[in-house]
Amino acid sequence: MVRFRAFKATDDEASCFKFIEGHRRVLEIFGITMITSAKHEWVHHDNTYVILVESLEDGRALGGARIQIADEHLALPIETAIGKLDENIYKQLDQRKPLTGELCGLWNSKEIAGFGVGSIFLIRAAVALAYSLDLTSLFALCAPATVRGGKKTGFDINIELGNNGQFYYPKLDLIATAVIIDNLRTLEKAEPEIRDLVFDLINNPIQVRQEKSPKGDIEITYELQVPKLVSQ
Repeated sequence: MVRFRAFKATDDEASCFKFIEGHRRVLEIFGITMITSAKHEWVHHDNTYVILVESLEDGRALGGARIQIADEHLALPIETAIGKLDENIYKQLDQRKPLTGELCGLWNSKEIAGFGVGSIFLIRAAVALAYSLDLTSLFALCAPATVRGGKKTGFDINIELGNNGQFYYPKLDLIATAVIIDNLRTLEKAEPEIRDLVFDLINNPIQVRQEKSPKGDIEITYELQVPKLVSQ
């Protein structure tokens, strides 16, 4: 029914713009017109990788997420979003480069949510992709609805940033939470069942799996293989 397809941004510009348009529509539903992760410079960035959720019936974009690897060419969205509010983000990144990055730009359409495919599926797939890219840590800036799924997948609240990890972002009436995985190679803080699912995706990036969701089982095709990590 749906496919989670990973690719390097610079290898598939057309799919990048499918991702961008779908993300824009979801943000507009919440009255958000400007957000750092929705800027388009990443389309031409050698160290950005995309997961696009597509309908197998007609190819429509239904959701997505990105892994952007930290380098000297393009700032991570979290740097741009909160750097002026808390400079500690730069120190944290410097301590972890070059094998760190950010899970960013995560979005789900109402349609795919109606199938029972929530953000937890994308978070799992994105963490598996980050592992396959040889990263050892991963940052993210979560909306309230995705914090729980992030914690299940091994993210910790990044309490050294903001107000115990929280910021008013992208608007004053919205709260975003900074989270981080510092044990990406082991994921020992993930819930055991989720950890097993992530490592299954790492070891078998191409597979079709019956996934359990609150609305019943759904068949998902995973195509998470990616080219080798770009040298820093």
